[in-house]
Amino acid sequence: MTKAGDVSGPWHVYLLRCADKSLYCGITTNLARRLAEHNAGTASRCTRARLPVALAAVADAPNKSAALRMELAVKKAPARQKIALLESLGTKCACAEK
Repeated sequence: MTKAGDVSGPWHVYLLRCADKSLYCGITTNLARRLAEHNAGTASRCTRARLPVALAAVADAPNKSAALRMELAVKKAPARQKIALLESLGTKCACAEK
């Protein structure tokens, strides 16, 4: 298991769809834990006010540096292009299709 401070992989860049239809992008080494933290209101001030959140897309990164670069690219993109951009950078999460 990878520690949160470890820069080696696997890292995940994720995009959440909030209850108000806004998008939130972040990185983590443990996607299930991080999603649970967001829905518990303990992960981010931004998502705490927009519960519940659902996973919209996810991409894998080989290390923290790559994950941070991918996250920045997604955050710079217009909202309507964020999911497509993240999917083009990595693998698509099956749960995003539900």
